[in-house]
Amino acid sequence: MKNLNLSEHPHRRLNLLTGEWILVSPHRSQRPWHGQIEETPSEKLPSYDPKCYLCPGNERTGGKKNLHYQNIFVFDNDFSALKQDTTPIDFNKNNLLIARGEPGICRVICFSPRHDHTLAEVLESAILKVIDVWTDEYRELGKRPDINYVQIFENKGAIMGCSNPHPHGQIWAQQSIPVEPAKELRQMSDYFQSTKKCLLCEYSELELREKERIVIENENYLALVPFWAIWPFEILIISRRHYSSFLEMETDERKSLAEILHRITVRYDNLFKISFPYSAGFHQAPTDGRNHPECHFHMHFYPPLLRSATIKKFMVGYEILANPQRDITPEWSAEKLRNLSEIHYKRLTTKTPRY
Repeated sequence: MKNLNLSEHPHRRLNLLTGEWILVSPHRSQRPWHGQIEETPSEKLPSYDPKCYLCPGNERTGGKKNLHYQNIFVFDNDFSALKQDTTPIDFNKNNLLIARGEPGICRVICFSPRHDHTLAEVLESAILKVIDVWTDEYRELGKRPDINYVQIFENKGAIMGCSNPHPHGQIWAQQSIPVEPAKELRQMSDYFQSTKKCLLCEYSELELREKERIVIENENYLALVPFWAIWPFEILIISRRHYSSFLEMETDERKSLAEILHRITVRYDNLFKISFPYSAGFHQAPTDGRNHPECHFHMHFYPPLLRSATIKKFMVGYEILANPQRDITPEWSAEKLRNLSEIHYKRLTTKTPRY
């Protein structure tokens, strides 16, 4: 065997952002879309649910009442995973039992007063308002002396542990830099130190030349299935211009981000004709008061579905004990997503309006 064929031979791929490897076994799934493709009936949600603790005016589990909000509503999580009054005291027993108090703040962002809305089913102008709030929260929380990282993310769908279908995301702001962003920052810093260039700028240029894994692009962003993707339809959104956080975004870049988020989420819903589940979030510069020239603004989408609305990729066996692995290649996934319509499937079958 003289040449490695990435679409046929088992191989490992390096994740440039974490320094970790993934095993790819394309020969196990020469025809990855085989067998019955199951579609689940779309859940018909009301525009307002009196039992929903995120709908306007309703009482939350902790006893507090929501405002009668008309656009976006932000509040401190009633059952926060982090607490601001936690003291960062070290605990160490014989250098074997080691811990440290972790102060922080957790907030919830309701994207819309409508219980039945998702980012895929609203106008881009509505997503732009969410981006404005993300920016404000990143700025406000990042100014606090005890906050060194602000993680903005969304869990969508019960399969991703989301307990409420009302469209919402979260912000966890904390003193330490979490594990995944820290790994990426280390990789980007090492690359910057050795080459004096940005890792994701260089990677974006390569992907633009090859065109194999790009799903969609616009003037300011690329949305692609990364070469090292673990999840079947994983997406990485990368800014074309080098900047490190929401605070450096130009007006046209904010509009472009709203556009590409809408286009990607519509394609996801169209893939299996369901409200597509995922965990998604932004990785940007820490708020530790230091310059981070190595840091390049980007967003990850990690969706769990594999072959249909009812078949999920599980991390089991070898993947838990040894190494993440996938059968279908990132190139195949990118082509599948590229070929989907950007008109939401609900609008093709009904006259469902967008708001």
